[in-house]
Amino acid sequence: MTEHATETPPAPRSRRPLLILAPLLLFGAMAMMFAFALTKGDPAKLPSALIGKPAPALALTAIEGLQEGPRAVPLLTSEMLRKGEVTVVNFWASWCGPCVEEHPLLIELEQKAKVPVVGVNYKDAAANARRFLGRYGNPFVAIGADTTGRTAIEWGVYGMPETFVLDGQGRIAYKHVGPITRQTLERTILPTIAELKRQNPGS
Repeated sequence: MTEHATETPPAPRSRRPLLILAPLLLFGAMAMMFAFALTKGDPAKLPSALIGKPAPALALTAIEGLQEGPRAVPLLTSEMLRKGEVTVVNFWASWCGPCVEEHPLLIELEQKAKVPVVGVNYKDAAANARRFLGRYGNPFVAIGADTTGRTAIEWGVYGMPETFVLDGQGRIAYKHVGPITRQTLERTILPTIAELKRQNPGS
C-alpha cells in the first residue's frame, strides 16, 4: 500500500508589513501633493485649517538693536492683532531669497492698504535681520523674532515667506504661501483687505 504524503498548505502572509507601510505611503503622498503645489501649482491654494479661526498666540522676542530712527521697533504681541484693525502678518528671514523678491511689494502693500503690516522674523540672527531691513526698507510697524520656530509651526507655516491677513478680531481671513507677486497683491490681497475694512468700518 502506497502512502501519500499530506501537503501542508502555505502559511498566510503576515499583514504587518502592510500596516507599517500604510502611514509612510500616506505621508509620502501628502508630501508630494504639497511639493507639487509649491512648484507647479498655485502655492496660495495649499490648505490651511486656520482660516476663519483666531490666530495662534505669539511667543516672540525682540530683535536686539532694531530701531526706526531714534526709537526701537515695537515687539509684536498677540494683543496687537486684536485691536479692531485689519492686520497683515508676514513671516520672513534675511537668508530667504524669495523674501528679497517680495519685499518691494510688501512695502507697496503697506502704502496702498493703509493697514498695519507686522513681521515675524524666522530663525535669524539679529544682525542679519537688521541688515536686511536697513538695505531693503522696513514696512513693519512691529516685529518679533521666532528664534525657535515654534510660532511658525503653530501658524502652520510651510516655509519662508508666508503672509496672513487678519480681521479686526484677530481671526485669520487669508493666507498666502510663498512670495507675494504683483498679481496676488492686486487681485487677491488688496481686495481681501478692502472687503475686511468694509465689514469693519473702524479698521
